[in-house]
Amino acid sequence: MYTLVRILGVLIVALSISITDIALAQSSDEMEALQAELKAIRQGQEQFEKDLAEIKQLLQQGARATAPAAGVQAFEATDLEIGTSAVMGTIDAQVTLVEFSDFQCPFCRRHATTVFPELIKNYVDTGKVKIVMREYPIESIHSRAMGASQAALCAGDQGKYWEMHDLMFGNQQQLAVENLKQHALSLGLDAGTFDACLDDNKHTAQIQADLAEGQKLGVSGTPSFVVGLTDPDDPGKVTVTKFIRGAKSFPAFQQAIDELLASAEKGGDEEQDG
Repeated sequence: MYTLVRILGVLIVALSISITDIALAQSSDEMEALQAELKAIRQGQEQFEKDLAEIKQLLQQGARATAPAAGVQAFEATDLEIGTSAVMGTIDAQVTLVEFSDFQCPFCRRHATTVFPELIKNYVDTGKVKIVMREYPIESIHSRAMGASQAALCAGDQGKYWEMHDLMFGNQQQLAVENLKQHALSLGLDAGTFDACLDDNKHTAQIQADLAEGQKLGVSGTPSFVVGLTDPDDPGKVTVTKFIRGAKSFPAFQQAIDELLASAEKGGDEEQDG
């Protein structure tokens, strides 16, 4: 907080100095140069104020994604259907990780660009875990999150959900409709089909269902994750028994997943002994 106050103080001082300089400017060239400098300072101040507003909103939401006490939590076993959600990994992987995410959420971006690749490398690519994505746009603080979820699902219709996922998290300041349509072009999607899907809000029902499911499970911020064992008889189902709140480090996920893998292995040994 002290650093933020200092930065704001510097902006104010710079602004006052520029105003004084303009008053003392002698030539038109000096005036134009100082006016340009003042404009740049004002733009920087406006961006700074937007950043402060975002931080304030996150704090008002309880900053659940960074709360140190919100680690891996066990909760009552709950059966979930994967349905039509995007899936990464082998469908019959022993463990299923379900993520509730918001494409405009900065903590979701941190997870997507740091922990997510580690999960893929260590668990998805080895066939141990599959990742299921649920859409959880929090429109009250992220005005473009709903459109981004629509875009991801529209890309998924053409087999490019995860490519759009990565592209949007890598360019989180470019989530306006025109940006989303440009992303689709860069991914080689059929523009007409994608644009119609996006403009018609084709996947609203699915997004609303994801939101309702998350709320029922106790999701109150993003990212949030539930983890459990895949049904061996129906890989489209999972019994989730662990809850991870917030953008935790890789070891938190590692602990939860390894415990589930160990329990699955133990269960298999008991069946053989029986």
